[in-house]
Amino acid sequence: PQNVLSAGRDVMVQAAVNAAVVPEGNTATITAALLDGDRTLASARTTLRIGRPGTHAVALTIGGTGPVSYWSPEQPKLYTVRTTLTYAGGSGVRARPGGTHTTGTRTGFRAAVFRQDGFYLNGSRQAIFGLNRHQLFPYLGMAAPARLQRRDAEILKNELNVNMVRCSHYPQSPHFLDACDELGIMVWEEPPGWGFVGDAAFQRQVLANVRDMVIRDRNRPSVVVWGTRLDETKNYPALYARAREIAYALDGSRQTSGAMTTQSTAGWAEDVFGYDDYHVVAGEPSLAPPVAGVPYLVSEAVGTILPTFRWFDPPAVLAGQAYAHALAHDQAGSDPRYAGLIAWCGFDYYSGPPSASDAWGRIRNWRGMKTPGIADVFRVPKPGAAVYRAQADPAARQVIVPAFFWDNRTPPGAAAMFATNCDRLEIYLDGEHHATATPEVATFGNLGHPPAFADLTVAGGALPDVRVDGYTAGGARPAATLLMTADTSRDRLVLTADDAVIVADGSDATRITFRAADAYGNHRPGVTGDVALSVRGPAVLIGSNPFPFGESGGVGGAFLRSVPGKTGTVTVTARHPSLGEATVAVRVSRAYAGTA
Repeated sequence: PQNVLSAGRDVMVQAAVNAAVVPEGNTATITAALLDGDRTLASARTTLRIGRPGTHAVALTIGGTGPVSYWSPEQPKLYTVRTTLTYAGGSGVRARPGGTHTTGTRTGFRAAVFRQDGFYLNGSRQAIFGLNRHQLFPYLGMAAPARLQRRDAEILKNELNVNMVRCSHYPQSPHFLDACDELGIMVWEEPPGWGFVGDAAFQRQVLANVRDMVIRDRNRPSVVVWGTRLDETKNYPALYARAREIAYALDGSRQTSGAMTTQSTAGWAEDVFGYDDYHVVAGEPSLAPPVAGVPYLVSEAVGTILPTFRWFDPPAVLAGQAYAHALAHDQAGSDPRYAGLIAWCGFDYYSGPPSASDAWGRIRNWRGMKTPGIADVFRVPKPGAAVYRAQADPAARQVIVPAFFWDNRTPPGAAAMFATNCDRLEIYLDGEHHATATPEVATFGNLGHPPAFADLTVAGGALPDVRVDGYTAGGARPAATLLMTADTSRDRLVLTADDAVIVADGSDATRITFRAADAYGNHRPGVTGDVALSVRGPAVLIGSNPFPFGESGGVGGAFLRSVPGKTGTVTVTARHPSLGEATVAVRVSRAYAGTA
């Protein structure tokens, strides 16, 4: 799309026609139509002369589109450009028949511009609230099927409420990006690499990767900026100037960026200054002021401030992760020169086994995991995700998420943090009113929905049951209620599957997770012992069995993969020596369903 915000908007179409033979009359007709569903909004046609076999370029412009809906995170409207090649056959015994070939390309109308006073989408300033994403999955690596790739986008949008994701540090699955287009997640996409630039051959490969990335994904409305430099590398002015030129030549509608570890602009060759900001003051994140004179975006923050954020780390560490993410996003909203912040990171990921010679070994736990994610490697949200979960639109759903555990070993004391989009929390201990808490606007006034804090200090004895009622403005009844108990006698094993139906193609899969939980479903840390899994029906379990529950902090997961051509109901049972057992069923069908 060109001139998106003007009445004279149009769609520029460039196509390659691969002619294995010369058609009769040496000509072919190319028609391009802009579709809204089945309705044609506008079209254009041109004739291409084909005098020899081979690939021939053709360009045409679809004008007169009329009014369109803009693509945005709030309304991710998509259109289709249908391009048709038609060529005529001749007459006579030896004449070749004519034919047609049609292809459809999804796109959207949106104008995305980074300026020195922030990021503008479709002419309006929009604060970027995002997370980085690695597409690594346990047991599968990057070889995850479409459903799992798409599920990550659904988690980021619907559970973590981000409006942007940085694909770190490589172009990611088209299935994931398809979901970003459909759900309304803006995307920063960059070539593969991190912290290293090699010789001339290496640099030629970098430029080839940039070219391939832009060609593959330039039609996606979700992609709003190209990363044209390798993550956290020094300035290579000639290399990165050429990378930007390639992006401009192949696209021209998007600005370029790249994550920096210094704020120096000497030799810098991009349009948007991306900065990985891990500054800390008095143990808390403290963003550096934006670089003057350039559009500025925080491309990473928070994730590596502490070595680990694991389920079995001290509760204060896990609560501190939530607090740090809230602080960083609040600071990014405090000055319009910040386009926003894309925090590190969404999900834990594997990064190789630790070794004595590896400087990063200190932030890895068992089995080579890095754990800066606000959700673990199985995509189960940690306390660090609380602030993201609370940014949901309160008109759609009201949220109260504790950033702490409620048990006799680690009560949160005087600064218990509740992430919420409610206006007021009324807290009861064993049915007696204990405290009123309201969002901490003084500290987090630039956050859409600030967290609330309460003193939950209890003198001696067993901890009482907690009930927290959340009220919205003017509401006489609770809009949301949180229940918690320290009574471990009612603890249970919770087993879930993401999808009720998968497809019998031999590659489709769904995630299953199992957690130790209190009677109300809140996570219970510190559980020991293994979880044994059994599967009955036409599917294969991908995962550790038994699963070392104690080593992972009482959270685990696996994947259920279909068997080619085998349909029916699959039953998964999880058993734990003290938490009992839980069962979930998944149907395997011949037809696609859900998000496959």
